[in-house]
Amino acid sequence: MTRDDLAIRYGRTRVNSRRTRLVALVTAAVFAVVLVGWVVWAGLDNSSAELEAKDTGHTVIDEHSVSIDFLLTVPRGSTASCALQAQSAKFAIVGWKIVDIPASDKATRGITETIRTTEQSVTGLIYRCWLT
Repeated sequence: MTRDDLAIRYGRTRVNSRRTRLVALVTAAVFAVVLVGWVVWAGLDNSSAELEAKDTGHTVIDEHSVSIDFLLTVPRGSTASCALQAQSAKFAIVGWKIVDIPASDKATRGITETIRTTEQSVTGLIYRCWLT
């Protein structure tokens, strides 16, 4: 058997190697286009406004109220609302309040709110915040 016979037998002809290279190049190009598109969509598109809420503490005032301290970061001049909750030792929600936050020229603000509860709470938390 000659070298050409072996190449034909095992599919290693010039046509096959060119086809393999072409498939590899097309696959790499498609992967690169998808990767660049994802980076632009996920990383560089800053059109959505930033909102961040962080619990900083709570104080159980008495059997029927708890005070919640939190930091809220919103774009300057934007209004927001936050849902706050108080929980019992059994993780039951015993208090709930939606707080409307007015617009301000400060991006980050410290906020303290008091929630009335139906029974003794052990914690007060931010449930969720959103721009309004």
